[in-house]
Amino acid sequence: MGDPEHDLTGEDPQRWLLTAEERGNPSTDLPRWTAGNLCIPLVHGSEYFDRLVEAVERLDEGDHLFFTDWRGDPDEELRPGGPTVAQLFTEAVRRGVLVRGLVWRSHVDWMSFSAAENRALDREVEDGGGVVVLDQRVRRGGSHHQKLVVLRHDQDATQDVAFVGGIDLCHSRRDDAEHRGDPQALAMAEAYGPTPPWHDVQLEIRGPAVAAVDTVFRERWGDPTDPDAGNPIAHVIDRFSRGRMTADRLPPQLPPPPPCGPMFVQNLRTYPAIRPRYRFAPEGERSVARGYTKAIERARRLIYLEDQYMWSAEVAQLFADALRKYPDLHLVVVVPRVPDQDGAIAERPQYVGRWQALELCRSAGPDRVHVFDVENHEGTPVYVHAKVCVVDDVWASVGSDNFNRRSWTHDSELSSAVLDTTRDQREPLDPTGVGDGARVFARDLRLRLAREHTDRDPGGAEDAGLIDPAAFVATLEASADALDAWHAGGREGPRPRGRLRRHRPEKLSRITRLWATPVYRLIDDPDGRPLRLRRRGSF
Repeated sequence: MGDPEHDLTGEDPQRWLLTAEERGNPSTDLPRWTAGNLCIPLVHGSEYFDRLVEAVERLDEGDHLFFTDWRGDPDEELRPGGPTVAQLFTEAVRRGVLVRGLVWRSHVDWMSFSAAENRALDREVEDGGGVVVLDQRVRRGGSHHQKLVVLRHDQDATQDVAFVGGIDLCHSRRDDAEHRGDPQALAMAEAYGPTPPWHDVQLEIRGPAVAAVDTVFRERWGDPTDPDAGNPIAHVIDRFSRGRMTADRLPPQLPPPPPCGPMFVQNLRTYPAIRPRYRFAPEGERSVARGYTKAIERARRLIYLEDQYMWSAEVAQLFADALRKYPDLHLVVVVPRVPDQDGAIAERPQYVGRWQALELCRSAGPDRVHVFDVENHEGTPVYVHAKVCVVDDVWASVGSDNFNRRSWTHDSELSSAVLDTTRDQREPLDPTGVGDGARVFARDLRLRLAREHTDRDPGGAEDAGLIDPAAFVATLEASADALDAWHAGGREGPRPRGRLRRHRPEKLSRITRLWATPVYRLIDDPDGRPLRLRRRGSF
């Protein structure tokens, strides 16, 4: 598959990426990393879905389409007027494409989950000739949260592509930069309105890393454990409803695509420690946690995060340690304004977790932690579902994992860490002063997101106040302050440009904290590590 120590530029990736030993899972067939890749961030579901349709429609007889999902809606339109998810996949089957999917079996719908929808996707793709397995091989209360699509061509590997990130093939995801929401909307908290605005990112990957994503799918597909493991009721239901109970054998894996770009890519994963054990991860895998830890420990000037949750004292401690160690380091976090569902049980435990995490960070760097949420131009909050991290404009990650203990230990997750070997020629050339330089992919990703949030020219003509870390922080703060002041003044006069608001965590009474804290730790943010790692407080 290709796993060089260095590429032609002489870059040493192990300064930023995990070695095989650091991954801590000798049972996997994944390479440490791959060189020679090209990665393109797809911001918002509309952009991702359009590229997905284009890529799938190029597949023909003998090609492979593999996907995993947390939630799937067969009738979700990937473009206005279609095709739907089910139509796109079943048409591929009719052309002779091998279509195989793994979708989380899910909890029941009355808990705001998606058991019925995932079963509908299973049925429609199966009826069209594909094979979809509803997968419940997780810890109790856990989920399969990976979102990937990998497309392989048996005649032309240069066309191979993988998509990895935070965007499910389901309702509410097809939004764009205007943030007026997907017409096929899911019910969310009242604050988000009837068509909730949705901010998300997926990564398009080309090059040898596509074969690594293929391996991620194949390892889970080929695990011999019953997909309803640990859930006897689900087993009986699936047996009587003729749900698929076993995965068929996949054809041999196609050769890796040739190198096509300047980027190292490393697949980071979370799998919990469960019984029966995963064959490909007998003690689980926590390379998401370890990969972020290695990168954040190298941070000197700027960590930029977009995250759905940003809970967990264990995860926040990593940022707090970095802030204490490096006095010039700033942490910028973009989160949703309110949780996705109304109600005390849904909201209060999440508020507890975020309050604990942010207070821990702020105690380490009181003036260097900057937390924002986002609204559209009509003032409706935007639900930030993205899972993005950029460290010093060098290392970047896009994936399914949130910054909490659940994502780092308990559910299944997949993230792609990108280390571009191309040095960015815009000043400052080397923000940290330690010789790493700024890299084109990481810096461009941060700037693209910042341009949208501050309503700057999408082509980069107004980047002067965004490139340098100190100027970037000042620009975001000024933009949020202006919009906050406009709201506080009764929204009189022209609306300031920009969409950022300063995020103000909910204040909770002592009584609320007493009941919400154990709920948060046991249900919202459980721990999937082996006991020995819990005792050591490590991942």
